[in-house]
Amino acid sequence: MPIFYYNIKKLKVVIHVIKRYFVRTRSLETGMKIDQSIKDRMDRVLIARGTILDEYLIQSLLKLRIGGVYICEGEEDEPVPVEEEKPMSPMARNNIAKLRTADPAKVTLSESVKKRVSEGIQYLYNHSEAEDFSNATNSITKDLMKAIHDNDAIAVDITALKASDEYTFKHSVDVATMSMIIAQKQKLKQEDIYNIGIAGLLHDMGKSKIPPEILNKPAKLNDEEFAIMKQHSTLGYQILKEKNEFPDAISFAVLQHHEKMNGKGYPMGVTADKITPFAKILSVADVYDALVTERPYKKSFSQRTAVEMIMSMTEELDITAMKSFLGSVILYPVDSTVQLSNGEEARVVKNYPEAVLRPVVVGLTSGKIYDLKDDFDCANIIIQ
Repeated sequence: MPIFYYNIKKLKVVIHVIKRYFVRTRSLETGMKIDQSIKDRMDRVLIARGTILDEYLIQSLLKLRIGGVYICEGEEDEPVPVEEEKPMSPMARNNIAKLRTADPAKVTLSESVKKRVSEGIQYLYNHSEAEDFSNATNSITKDLMKAIHDNDAIAVDITALKASDEYTFKHSVDVATMSMIIAQKQKLKQEDIYNIGIAGLLHDMGKSKIPPEILNKPAKLNDEEFAIMKQHSTLGYQILKEKNEFPDAISFAVLQHHEKMNGKGYPMGVTADKITPFAKILSVADVYDALVTERPYKKSFSQRTAVEMIMSMTEELDITAMKSFLGSVILYPVDSTVQLSNGEEARVVKNYPEAVLRPVVVGLTSGKIYDLKDDFDCANIIIQ
């Protein structure tokens, strides 16, 4: 809508026209001014209204799978309003300041690292016969290892993963990152953490040998197709064994990442005592990431629901790996705003590693402290 300003003294009409229109993300250009704010699932502002877009921000919008945004042209006499934080009572502000406990350091991948890792993993899956396969794998794993060490990371923000929009590559990087953090939580040797990162990156390598019409089918596989798909773990194992450059711990983790503790997995159908430690860790990360990822034939589950489902799979997943996973992930980062089942919005001020679904929050209106883990009076309150 045009905005009109009238200069009465000079009997002259001065018109400032501010044009607002919708642009698909793939058509955005650097220098455009965004006329809306972009927020994440926790209601945190990622890009403020009035921001001038550069190539980095445009690529970020693409990665967030945002189809398009509003752009404005023209000058305003008034400055663009700054995003305001959620209104809160004085008591809430005081309690938040008093109780706020920062989350443990989280693994963070810079955009440049994400780009290198994404391109690298795509190269591996498309060139499994390449002579430099091992070197390329080590290069990617070193990037992930460095990201963990640079941040002294002992946790992973599971709402902030996804190095690539393409499922197989994104999934491989997510599983590798989570598995390395789980391994670190279990205080494994640095060599083992590194090797489990390689296993995570390559755990679905066998899918490069699955017929494309099955691998990319936009519907649920039938029994015959699923039987072929299940061969990917064996095919991945064979690819690595033929190269004779990877330790057995990595090859067997790739082979067994779909095995279950109760013997109902594949390809071998073995029980817990026959499954390698790396495979037990990979399995937890693999199941979680598959649950939260939308596919053409299924909707994604929310992070909360996926965590609850992981917690219920005690017969299928290794308990130690599961506990390490739950102790490493951050579902509701400190400073995020959440909706409680009693109707109040609240700010997260403290997380419990052993109770990822039950942080300490402060009601923004009432200022009330809700210790969802230890306060019996909060037993019937959940984060929605």
